[in-house]
Amino acid sequence: MKPTNPVYTGLPTTIFEVMSRLAIEHGSINLGQGFPDVDGPEDVRRMAAEALIAGPNQYPPMMGVPALRQAVASANKRFYDLDIDWKTEVLVTSGATEALSDVFTSLIEPGDEVVMVEPLYDCYVPLVRRAGGIPKMVRVTPPLWKLDLDELAAAFSDKTKAVLLNNPMNPAAKVFTREELSGIAELCVRFDAYAICDEVYEHIIFDDRAHIPLMTLPGMRERTVRIGSAGKTFSLTGWKVGYVTATPRLLDPIAKAHQFTTFTTPAALQSAVAFGLAKEDAYYAGLAGDLAKKRDRLASGLERLGFEVVPCGGTYFVTADTAPLGLGGSDVEICQRMTVEAGVTAVPVSAFYVGDAPKTFVRFCFSKQDSILDAALERLGNWIDKKVKAVA
Repeated sequence: MKPTNPVYTGLPTTIFEVMSRLAIEHGSINLGQGFPDVDGPEDVRRMAAEALIAGPNQYPPMMGVPALRQAVASANKRFYDLDIDWKTEVLVTSGATEALSDVFTSLIEPGDEVVMVEPLYDCYVPLVRRAGGIPKMVRVTPPLWKLDLDELAAAFSDKTKAVLLNNPMNPAAKVFTREELSGIAELCVRFDAYAICDEVYEHIIFDDRAHIPLMTLPGMRERTVRIGSAGKTFSLTGWKVGYVTATPRLLDPIAKAHQFTTFTTPAALQSAVAFGLAKEDAYYAGLAGDLAKKRDRLASGLERLGFEVVPCGGTYFVTADTAPLGLGGSDVEICQRMTVEAGVTAVPVSAFYVGDAPKTFVRFCFSKQDSILDAALERLGNWIDKKVKAVA
């Protein structure tokens, strides 16, 4: 038999699916996979329901419903003072992952190098490789997650087509500083590289930090592709509505890739997201504020149990070092034992690195009901107590 494509053939099942299956098998509280356990705003959901009944339910425009494209452009102006032409610079996709696939397919050619910062979301590397690109890794590590600008510069070359930036960053919960972003922008300009910015957590940012789109920095307006997600902004991850903002020269080929991938996205969901993006400032402040409280609830509980918790600037995730607990084994083994023995599931941070990685850090998702977080902490406490007594 002739071989299938080597990028995907034999590719391991994603760590999220592996841990989620294990969680189901053992009745574990799943703090591994990154989604809320409650649905988003009722008025947004009701708007979708009404639009679904009212119709039409046929193909909407390939680029997206005009109301949503206009809303995305307005949000760029409202939050970041970016002047965006909704007709030529906004595309709606079936989720941010589809957007990433469209961007890589349309901008990357075989042999192009793409600079990436690891740890990174698991779809990035296979999508870039499938497009013929060559990933060039730059690493940040816990607990500081500091980006070394000299190492970043060393990863750029005349072969660099793009840098991929996830900000705020999953799984590190890192929010890039203006200094770091300025360093990235300077390198993009110097090497004439594109910037592909996965900014799905743009409104989930804590402690008075400000999200700074790379697109707003000098020299970056014409070379940046900015990706957003209604799933994260409205806690409706199952809707799979994403949007791309880019200059017409870049958006045109991206839209062609979208045209031959999903072609379009459900019109009723698009209409509801357009309504949601215009919500008052109090909604966005409440989203971040409520999640910050959950972060603090879980982080303080983990610290009481003996974990060393890494600072979290945004996203749904908190990273914790298991080393002080003396549990033994790698982060993968600890997550497996934690699921089976404690009934709580986390994700090993090493799974987000391509090569060797820190081996004692695990990632917990805190976008859950308070009662779920409390139950998870209670289970972990009982499990750790038993471990300590067993050693004694």
